[in-house]
Amino acid sequence: MLRINDTISIADWELSESFTRSSGPGGQNVNKVETAVELRFEAERSPHLSPAVKRRLQRLAGRRWTLDGAIVIRAEETRSQERNRALARERLAEMIRAALVVPKARIATRPTLGSQRRRLASKQARGVVKSLRGKPETEE
Repeated sequence: MLRINDTISIADWELSESFTRSSGPGGQNVNKVETAVELRFEAERSPHLSPAVKRRLQRLAGRRWTLDGAIVIRAEETRSQERNRALARERLAEMIRAALVVPKARIATRPTLGSQRRRLASKQARGVVKSLRGKPETEE
C-alpha cells in the first residue's frame, strides 16, 4: 500500500517491481547484485484516480507512460535495492501528488491602455532607429 495523501492510497496489486543489475556505483557488487528497481504502476486501470487526474498524470509522466496505460519509473541511484525501491515509490507518489493539483484556469484580460501606449511608443522608436541605418541622402 502506497499512501499518496489522506484520501488516496495505491493498492499493492496496481504496483509491480522488477529488479535488474544497476549501472551506478558499487564496484564489483554491480556485476552480481540486482539493485536497480523498475516500478510499474497501472495508472489507467487504477480505481483510485479520477479520469482528469489520469490525464494530467499522463502529461506529467511523458515517455514514462506506456501504451497500455502504465507508468514505469526506474531507480538505480544507490547501491541498496531497498533504498532504490523507496526512491522509486517516492517519485511515483510525488508525480501523483502533482497530478492531483488542478491547474488554475486563466482568465483572458485586455491589455491596459498604458501597456498599449508603451508598446506603440517602443515600436515607433525602433522604427526611427532602423530608418537611420540607411544610406544618407545626398542633396544635389
